[in-house]
Amino acid sequence: MSELSKRRAVVRFMKRLHAKNLLAANDGNISVRLDGQRLLVTPSGGHKAFLKAEELVEVDLSGRVLSGTRTPTGELAMHLEVLRRRPEIQAVVHAHPPTCIALSVVERQSLNGILPEVILSTGEVPIVPYARPVSQAMADALDPFIDDHDALILERHGTLALGRTLLDAYALTERMEHAAEVLYRAHAFGRIRLLPRSEERELKELYERNRAATARLAR
Repeated sequence: MSELSKRRAVVRFMKRLHAKNLLAANDGNISVRLDGQRLLVTPSGGHKAFLKAEELVEVDLSGRVLSGTRTPTGELAMHLEVLRRRPEIQAVVHAHPPTCIALSVVERQSLNGILPEVILSTGEVPIVPYARPVSQAMADALDPFIDDHDALILERHGTLALGRTLLDAYALTERMEHAAEVLYRAHAFGRIRLLPRSEERELKELYERNRAATARLAR
C-alpha cells in the first residue's frame, strides 16, 4: 500500500471511529507503519471528524518528526512503546469508547469470562491501571501488557488496539465497545453469569493456538 493510500485509510478510519461514537471531538489517535523505521501518526488537536490526509505527521521510532506541518499526537509515546516492542504490529488505534471507559471505573468489572466470541477474537482484555493521559507514564503503564495482548482498556481513558492491519486494530476497538455495551445491558436484567471455567479455559487455548498460527504465517 502506498503512503498516500495509508494516509487516506487513517483518515477514513478516524472518521469512522467518530461516526460510531468511539471517540469525540479531538479525542483519539492512530499510528501506522510506513516501513521498519517510519510511522504515520495523527496530529495533536483538531476535531478528528474533519481530519485531512495531509495533516498526518511522519515520525521515526524515536519520535523525531520527519515531515509534516502539525505536531504529532500528544500520546505518541504510547504508540512508540507498542511499535518498538511489537515489530509484527502494523497499526495502533487509541479510541475513547464511552461504555469501555465506564466499565473501567467500576470496581471488579471486566470483559473477561463472559462472551465466547470476545475470548476467541481477543483473548483476555486487561484493564491497564490509571496513568495520566498525554504522558510518558501512560506509555510506561503499558509495559506489563503489550507483549501478550492486542486489545486493552485504559482505566478512565479509553482503549488501545494493536493490529497487523489498520482494519484489524479498528475491529478490535469496535468489538471491545460492543462487548462492553452487551455487559451494560445484561446488568439491567440481573446478575451476570460467567462462562464455566472449563469452557473459558478451552476458548483461551483456541485463541492462543490461532494467534500462534497467525504469527507463523506472518513470518
